[in-house]
Amino acid sequence: MKANPEAEAGEPEEQGRPEEPSTERLERAVRGAETALIEFEIAVETFRIEIENFSRLHHQRLGPMYARLDELDAGIAEVTAAISGDPEDLRKARELRAVVLPMPQVEELFHGWIDSEGLSPEATAMLTEQNVRPPSRVRPSEEARKAYRELVRKAHPDLAQEDAERKRREAFLIRVNKAYADGDTDALHELLEEWVNGPREEEVEARLPHSEVLYARLEWLAERKEALTAMVAEMEQSAIGAMLKMAPDDPDALLDEIAEQLLEQVASREAELARLVQVRDAGTGAEAEAAAADTADGTPGTGTDTSGEGSGTGTGSAGEEN
Repeated sequence: MKANPEAEAGEPEEQGRPEEPSTERLERAVRGAETALIEFEIAVETFRIEIENFSRLHHQRLGPMYARLDELDAGIAEVTAAISGDPEDLRKARELRAVVLPMPQVEELFHGWIDSEGLSPEATAMLTEQNVRPPSRVRPSEEARKAYRELVRKAHPDLAQEDAERKRREAFLIRVNKAYADGDTDALHELLEEWVNGPREEEVEARLPHSEVLYARLEWLAERKEALTAMVAEMEQSAIGAMLKMAPDDPDALLDEIAEQLLEQVASREAELARLVQVRDAGTGAEAEAAAADTADGTPGTGTDTSGEGSGTGTGSAGEEN
């Protein structure tokens, strides 16, 4: 066995020193986990804000189009029922009209805060201390996103060591999130200056061995990431979250695309309703009944005879005149 050079030089080896885990490695692991968690939380909060903004803008910009489509569907069903007289058509028309009609007296009772669909977005915004006016965009500007990320990295509650400091940071980040959701770049820069010039957390005296504190910190960070992962899964499964996943690069363009599609549907429904009104006003008979049947089947046209042989030779009014 090779001799220890230091022992040969006359320096005795230390005996009985307990083997401690390398706190330096633990500290690096904790710092890395903290950085990764904060970046993950920034991504999660950014996604949550975009879902909220998309929902509010979707309601503001597209709500009237959805309402118009419901109104047109009810009108088409009512005219179809008037043409056919079929009890099933009449039942369908009543159901679609009931969807259009608001819940009686609810809006008046709650002064417009609640309608047949529940709390209005404006009421929800007021109760959650948000800006009552919807944001101008789903995703704030790149300058706002940069300022937001810098603020969260500096002031994140997970960096606090004491409960009082954590609560102070949580209250501060509520203001940061609101400014970011509103796309208010100036407010974000003001908050950054406020944080830089604000009080700093004092170093706390460790009550446990440093290695135990670091292990506990790693364990908490892992649990927090697991909770955030569950939150992301829930948001992605929501209707708005699923839509945003379809356009991760530009959610505002997705909103414009949906608006164009709805406008096309409105134009198509309006044309169909106008055609049916003409048929209804022309009177009852084989042509009107055939048009109603075509509408019920979802196929265009003004009769069931598409071969061209029914002209002048069928059982309709033209045949009876002959």
